[in-house]
Amino acid sequence: MSRRSGVLELAVLGLLHESPLHGYELRKRLSAMFGPVRRISYGSLYPCLKDLVADGLLAEDETASVTGVGKRGRTVYKLTAEGKERLQEQLGDHGPAAWEDESFGVRLALFSQTDADVRLKILEGRRSRLEERREKVTSALSRTREALDRYTLELQQHGLESVEREVRWLNELIATERGGVVAARPRSTTSRPSRSLPPEK
Repeated sequence: MSRRSGVLELAVLGLLHESPLHGYELRKRLSAMFGPVRRISYGSLYPCLKDLVADGLLAEDETASVTGVGKRGRTVYKLTAEGKERLQEQLGDHGPAAWEDESFGVRLALFSQTDADVRLKILEGRRSRLEERREKVTSALSRTREALDRYTLELQQHGLESVEREVRWLNELIATERGGVVAARPRSTTSRPSRSLPPEK
């Protein structure tokens, strides 16, 4: 199973662990979980649900129609015992796949169902990954700053500041998980290039 479909499977299992849902409501909650960056279509959701049912991880329950005689009821999906076991296995995974951009948001959304030690390892892993990314971008900027036009430089600087903000946010989450005192947010140590963009009219 691909990482992308694996992330969707985890999200589906996690949401259905909270309560059985029909496809329409499930898609709404998945869209809220994934945010505006990734659109969850019925074309991706229903094949995933079909596979999970075929694997014995979900069960279907045809609800009675409330719209009148002859109208088809909605199919409600719920976790089976095997589905609950699969969910616990996936929630216990704190390796590199849990830190990546594609899956981290879903893992964070399911933290209420995740053991405390696993939560901490995922947060620390994500921070480590972003610190590596920050070092690479900083190093690249120091070598190529003079060669970049001002718009490309602004874009690179914006990306670097986004990483720094997330690292500070992760530091706060980690401190909270450890029961420590959250330190005041330090100011960015990255020097900003002088802005020479034209002012907005």
